[in-house]
Amino acid sequence: MSGGITFIDPMAPRPYNGAPGGLAGLGGTEATLVKIAESLAGHLRVTVRQAARQGDGLSGRVRYAPLDLGRPLPEAPGMIVVLNSWKVAPKLARLNPGARVVVWQHVFPGRHNRALAPRLKAAGVELLCVSAAHADWLRGFLGADAPVIGHIHNPIADDLAPDDTPRNPDLLLFASSPHKGLGQVFRRFEALRTDFPTLRLAVADPGYLAWPTGPVPEGVIPLGRLDQPRLIGWMRRALCLFYPQDQFAETFGLVIAEANAVGCPALLHRGLGANDEVASDPGQCLDTADPQAIAARIAEWRQTVGQRPLAQAQPRFRMSRIVDLWAGQLPEAPARDPHVPIHPAEKEKGTA
Repeated sequence: MSGGITFIDPMAPRPYNGAPGGLAGLGGTEATLVKIAESLAGHLRVTVRQAARQGDGLSGRVRYAPLDLGRPLPEAPGMIVVLNSWKVAPKLARLNPGARVVVWQHVFPGRHNRALAPRLKAAGVELLCVSAAHADWLRGFLGADAPVIGHIHNPIADDLAPDDTPRNPDLLLFASSPHKGLGQVFRRFEALRTDFPTLRLAVADPGYLAWPTGPVPEGVIPLGRLDQPRLIGWMRRALCLFYPQDQFAETFGLVIAEANAVGCPALLHRGLGANDEVASDPGQCLDTADPQAIAARIAEWRQTVGQRPLAQAQPRFRMSRIVDLWAGQLPEAPARDPHVPIHPAEKEKGTA
């Protein structure tokens, strides 16, 4: 049997899958790959190959297998999706000439990648980014040497929605690795507390990277690593995600999209990475170098909390929509499994 899709992860430090605990200590990129792979497996044959894996395994309907870059992939996939590696993709294109090969880019590449771009282009390898802002940046970065570049957003669950959990006007939430500007967030939270001394900042750290942040201000609640249900619970209770930093640009920003989906706004720096694209309304993005702008937005949200959800989901990020877009990337779109329900947004075809 040929066809289907194979995801290639040549970089993860250990094997992983979608079983309970299978992603412990890893980041959002690996978690997103698992979600996409397991959702696509309801439509077509999906294999995930990892350089760190020694033996085959099955999680849900997805086969997890080792990676051998010395021979063609035995499953003969119609599409090969390589996670971030510009060096591995041309090798796979040569070994599997019948497959469409795509680098699924989750990060902003370094300057050394410019020299690799002509090799991707010559091999017919494409680049797939996680937001339009990410794709636009990459086109400008590579210039005339750019291969074909597209984007498909990262997904949020179809059932994420506001509920009747009371929202605490004194609770802010930071839910990312500390290297994503937490030191700057601490300083801006400390300044904000001069106007709102009862504010608290809960910090959920996935724990995969230690990072210096400077002194921890009063009012910070360390949460450590949270599983997804507990993190969503904090998003339901918090006044907002508190991300007033301009040092780290997100290529997508999944926690922003998830928080918005349960009615929690995010306080973001305007024009940074994909912030303006992912936030569900422009009022979440401002100049976070301006402490008065931060204080004014927090005051506004505190006054209206409890009257209505302060944010909403963007339907184009829903999993059913994203899975349909992924399935449509195959050279020949597969027949849909009749047991998999069709979401209304899936009627819109395209590349996001």
